[in-house]
Amino acid sequence: MLAVGTQAGAASADTHASAAKKPLTLTGKLDTGALPAKLTPSARAELIRGANATKADTAKSLGLGAQQKLTVKDVVKDRDGTVHTRYERTYAGLPVLGGDLVVQTAKSGKTEKVTRAATAKLGKVSTTAAVKPAAAEKKALALAKDAGSAKTSADKAPRKVIWIAGGKPTLAYETVIGGLQDDGTPNQLHVITDAATGKKIFQWQGIETSTGTGNTEYSGTVSLSTSTSGSSYTLNDTTRGGHKTYNLNHGTSGTGSLFTDPDDTWGDGTPNNAQTAAADAHYGAAETWDFYKDTFGRTGIRGDGAAAYSRVHYGNSYVNAFWDDSCFCMTYGDGQNNQDPLTALDVAGHEMSHGVTAATAGLNYSGESGGLNEATSDIMGTGVEWYANNASDKGDYLIGEKIDINGNGTPLRYMDQPSKDGGSADYWSSGVGNEDVHYSSGVANHFFYLLSEGSGAKTINGVNYNSPTSDGLPVTGIGRDKALQIWYKALTEQFTSTTDYASARTGTLAAASALYGASSPEYKAVENAWAGVNVGSRDGGGNPPPTGNGTFENSNNINIPDGYGSASSSVDVTGISGAAPSNLQVSVDIKHSYRGDLIVDLVAPNGAYARLKDYSPYDSAANVSGTWTVDASSVAAAGTWKLRVQDVYTGDTGYIDDFKITFP
Repeated sequence: MLAVGTQAGAASADTHASAAKKPLTLTGKLDTGALPAKLTPSARAELIRGANATKADTAKSLGLGAQQKLTVKDVVKDRDGTVHTRYERTYAGLPVLGGDLVVQTAKSGKTEKVTRAATAKLGKVSTTAAVKPAAAEKKALALAKDAGSAKTSADKAPRKVIWIAGGKPTLAYETVIGGLQDDGTPNQLHVITDAATGKKIFQWQGIETSTGTGNTEYSGTVSLSTSTSGSSYTLNDTTRGGHKTYNLNHGTSGTGSLFTDPDDTWGDGTPNNAQTAAADAHYGAAETWDFYKDTFGRTGIRGDGAAAYSRVHYGNSYVNAFWDDSCFCMTYGDGQNNQDPLTALDVAGHEMSHGVTAATAGLNYSGESGGLNEATSDIMGTGVEWYANNASDKGDYLIGEKIDINGNGTPLRYMDQPSKDGGSADYWSSGVGNEDVHYSSGVANHFFYLLSEGSGAKTINGVNYNSPTSDGLPVTGIGRDKALQIWYKALTEQFTSTTDYASARTGTLAAASALYGASSPEYKAVENAWAGVNVGSRDGGGNPPPTGNGTFENSNNINIPDGYGSASSSVDVTGISGAAPSNLQVSVDIKHSYRGDLIVDLVAPNGAYARLKDYSPYDSAANVSGTWTVDASSVAAAGTWKLRVQDVYTGDTGYIDDFKITFP
């Protein structure tokens, strides 16, 4: 039970009320209501239309200023009716980079949670720039050239934006540099420069790649979905949104020509036949589409039923593959001497998953968020490989193992111990965000392996693994299927453009709590797997939070329905293991015209609750504000804590202004 102690501040509260026993015991059984619903493109479009129709009201309820407007980017609906709407933001008509947020609403329409890419408030910002656009472009071009870019030029004139991802809202320019990177990959370098000083604030690469050299991938004899065109066949998969596969014939721009064939038999299993790489790419796209649809109910990369397209035979001896969100397409090079096309099944799943990330969290391709972006593609590419169940390419936790990138039979990356590739990080450190995203991704890849399979030596599907942990303690896995559901739910409902590893831990714990419960073995496994890669503490470890303090706050305004309605404000407690303290501090600020109507409870992650204030019909004063001391030592600290407010009489209204808990 939770026991309430003394309360400081103005409120009419029964500070001696004893806590009730927890009304519900959560187990590790999957809550299928928290799984994503299988939405048709038309149903998704209807949700987006509804969100667009009310976006002005949403902006107002979030306390955004008059010059701030929301744009609906994506909507995810759970089976229990919970809706997660992802918004982007503008200020005075300018895009706010880092201003994206996700609003979670219950089936009733009540707002339950808001996740923001940046917590800083956007007040008044001058939109008059001291630096000219030409100066910003010159700075961006110089940075691209220093990085080894060739044929470098600005794709378009710099645009003014508000940069808030770094904390302080700043008027800035975003310049996108084209041309080619040093290895021949198309360039799409985004450079953010301060519009007042001309100094670089941030940069990221818009082209998202898999790196490496190697041999072609063969998936054996497979079935391809094609279309007829006169007396010929084309690589046009009308069963999956019209996904087409094109031949660039060693060009580096445009779409190329759609593959055609007179007998509907494609390739001969060798790289000398141009159709072979096309067949692999077309098959990989189909398996990826089916994986997302069957596993998560997602129809297409954006969830709107529209297909991407594939391009093969890019450039000459181009040893890479990449996703480009601007063309909504993926592109494959032919490898060394044009003899090793990079069209492996997990590479296809990897590249298309960059598109899913772009359509949802939009993780910036730089720093820790860039590592999470790259790891998401490795995680989902691995999921595609297991899903396909192809006898020629069995599921494993190796990335790019079929393309023999190193020429000695070793894979591009290892998920069980990423450092085995010679560069990837096994564990989080303060400098991991400074590494190349393909190496910093090792932290999340390692987490996913530990969560799926656990630590130590084992043989899975014929492959030997031996996964260590940063603290030397074991981790017990929960299975790949559960791990994938947790990661996808966090990606689509919790992550934002600026999510780092600490925030990814918070997001995956929130996903695990929704799916399995905050007291479940699955939730504890997520804690332990992150601890195993040096992100946060273990379940029961008792370590302090990573931020150095124990305060968790939700300052979002949440309306309280008038008359027998209830509202909840929630905070996700992470970084604190073991039991909550006996002197937990609970601070509440509720604006209400007649506080006597209100019942206020603190609800722990396991459902136990403490009555902070009871119904007092003769207390006609306004507002509830104060701090209570709660003995919460009987429950775990980590998880989602809620302030539950019930209005038991009609005629007066109000809202939760602030909710904060502090762990001394």
